Amino acid sequence: MELRQLRCLVAIIDEGGFTDAAAVLGVSQAAVSRTLASLERALGVRLLRRTSRVVTPTATGLRVAAHARRVLGEVDALVGEAASGHTRLRIGYAWSALGRHTLAFQRRWAAGRPETALQLVRVNSGSAGLAEGACDMAVVRRPPSDRRFDSAIVGLERRLCALAADDPLARRRSVRLADLSGRTLLIDRRTGTTTLDLWPADARPATEEIHDVDDWLTVIATGRSVGVTAESTANQYPRPGVVYRPVRDAEPVAVRVMWWRDDPHPAAQSVIELLTELYREG
Repeated sequence: MELRQLRCLVAIIDEGGFTDAAAVLGVSQAAVSRTLASLERALGVRLLRRTSRVVTPTATGLRVAAHARRVLGEVDALVGEAASGHTRLRIGYAWSALGRHTLAFQRRWAAGRPETALQLVRVNSGSAGLAEGACDMAVVRRPPSDRRFDSAIVGLERRLCALAADDPLARRRSVRLADLSGRTLLIDRRTGTTTLDLWPADARPATEEIHDVDDWLTVIATGRSVGVTAESTANQYPRPGVVYRPVRDAEPVAVRVMWWRDDPHPAAQSVIELLTELYREG
């Protein structure tokens, strides 16, 4: 069975005959007859009733045509998806996009590259949706472990501690890692930037695992736990009851853009250049 056979069947039914179907398909009427006959042979069923005046689908023909429309629709969507690489750019992120640079990035991109529509997609996975096919590029804050991906560092962000607003540490202008060693730390092992390697082996905090930024903030607001995160989280998710304080002895977080090594988006270099410029300005 071939797609041209399905298109032929749908055209005959929609146009009401072989002559008009041939005109729509841009082939001869004889070609339409041969294509329809080959489809009926392939399926082993009669799809159309033909008289000297009208052509009508059989009951089986109607069912096959319904399936054919769905198949052809999926094929057209597939072709559109493959061809949209030059007209659409989806950038995935797991937690906080680009923080305070998010809006500036969107606006400058729209002004400078109006031919390529930009869409930011939140996907809470290790690849921020890249491995899942949900995006064309991804913003991540740790080096890719998958060799299928390439990445470039576009900027650095401070590490901040997220605390309940009534936490004693919230009265300070900044905190140290040692201040958190006796606390319970909320971490996301799949996408997060915080690991126990930030602390000496004999002074590490207890941990609880969490997988969503909203849940993370909700638990921190209760005062039961604290979090350590990139500065972008504070910009993207201000939350009543939660305050952010710089961790002054923690190394900054590298912000990376990641893409498929063997199939980079045509606009990849433009993304890297614009984001590098924004972080440099910041």
